[in-house]
Amino acid sequence: MPTKSQELFQRALKVLPGGVNSPVRAFRAVGGDPIFLTSGKGSQLTDVDGRNYIDYVLSWGPLILGHCHAEVTAALVEALARGTSYGACTPAEVELGEQICEAYPSIERVRLVNSGTEATMAALRLARAATGRDKILKFEGCYHGHGDSLLVKAGSGVATLGLPDSPGVPRALAELTVTVPFNDPAAVEEAFRVHRNQLAAVILEPVVGNVGCVPPRPGFLERVRALTAEQGTVLIIDEVMTGFRVAYGGAQQLYKIQPDLTTLGKVIGGGLPVGAYGGKAALMDQIAPAGPVYQAGTLSGNPLAVRAGLKTLEILRRPGSYERLEQLTARLAEGIKQRAAAAGIPVTINRVGSMFTVFFTGQAVTDYATAKTSDTARFGKFFRGLLERGVYFPPSQFEAAFMSLAHTEEDIARTIEAAGQTFESLWTP
Repeated sequence: MPTKSQELFQRALKVLPGGVNSPVRAFRAVGGDPIFLTSGKGSQLTDVDGRNYIDYVLSWGPLILGHCHAEVTAALVEALARGTSYGACTPAEVELGEQICEAYPSIERVRLVNSGTEATMAALRLARAATGRDKILKFEGCYHGHGDSLLVKAGSGVATLGLPDSPGVPRALAELTVTVPFNDPAAVEEAFRVHRNQLAAVILEPVVGNVGCVPPRPGFLERVRALTAEQGTVLIIDEVMTGFRVAYGGAQQLYKIQPDLTTLGKVIGGGLPVGAYGGKAALMDQIAPAGPVYQAGTLSGNPLAVRAGLKTLEILRRPGSYERLEQLTARLAEGIKQRAAAAGIPVTINRVGSMFTVFFTGQAVTDYATAKTSDTARFGKFFRGLLERGVYFPPSQFEAAFMSLAHTEEDIARTIEAAGQTFESLWTP
C-alpha cells in the first residue's frame, strides 16, 4: 500500500520536472521517494502521512528560531493585515537595512533583493562594473546560486578556466570563471599570478556549506583578503548561509575578516524569501538609482519577509541565544561521533556554530576533494535509518545540517539514540 507521500510524488512527476521544485528534494542522493510535509512547529515537522520528525534541515538554514515561532508568526499576521506587497518604499525595510549595517561593519550600504542567487548575481555585476574587468575567481565546491557565471566545474589544475557545469551556460561566459580549491592559499596565489590584474572579484563562502560544512583553515581568509586588496579585486563574501547563523555578525565576526561586498539571505527573512547584498559606500553608490549599475526587483524589501526578519533578529539579540545554539550543536555532534565510534563507523564531523555535517570518511574534510572521499552509500543508509526513527537530516552527504533555538535537550538525546541505533543495525562489525 503506497503512502500518501508516494502517491503525491507520482502526481508531482506528471507536472513538475523530476517531481520537485528544487533538485535535492527528490532524495536521489539518498534513495527512496521524498516525503511531503504539511506543517512545522518548533523543532518538529509533520508529513502527509502524519509522521513527525525532528528537523535539522530547517528550510536549509533560515529557521534559526524553529518553525512557526510565536513572535514571528504574530509579526507576520500583523503585517499581513496591512497588505502583502506595495512595490514601494516601507519603513520596515529601512529598519532592516539599519540593523544589517549595524551588525556588519563592512556594510555601509545594503540593497534588499529576493534570494541569495539574486544577491550574488548583483554583487558580481557590481564588481565587474567597478573594476572594468570580466574574470571572477570562485572556489571548488562553493555554491553561490544558479547564475550562469557560477555554475562552473573546477579545473583539473591550479587556476584552470572553468567549463560549464550545466547545459544552457554559454562556454564563453563560463571561461571567465577561474576555479581553485578551497583552503589552498598557494592555488589562490597562482591564480592571481596567472590572471594578474584581470580578476574583477573573488567570491567565496567563508564556511563552505554546499559540500557539507567545511570551515576555513587558519590564515586562509586573511591571505585571500590580502591578495584581493593588492590587485584591486573586489572580495565578495557570500554569507547567505552563515549570515546571522554562525554568529550575529556572521562568519565575518568569527574570523575577523572584512570584505568589500557581502551577500546575505536565509535568516534575514525569518523563513520567507529574501536576500541582500551590501558593502562599502563607494561601491554600493554605483547601484541605480545612485549610480549607473542597474538592478531592480518588484518584490525587493517585501513587507512580510522584512517584518519576519526584523523579529528574528530581535530575538537573536537576546542574551544567551548563540551560546545555547553552540551548546546544543556541540552536544549533538559529540554524541553522534561517540555512537559512530562505538559501532566502528569512521566519520568526520565538521561544525561551525550551529551548522554541521556528518561526513562518512575517516579523514579530515577541508575542501571539495576530501569531502568526496565520503562513502555516499553509507550516508544514504544513515539518512534513511534516521528518517525511519523520526529524524530529518539533509538528504545529501554534501549539504550542511542546522540547529535551532527550538530544539530541546530531549531532541538531542533522541537524535543521538536514533543515530546510534542506525549505526548498530546497519554496520555492527
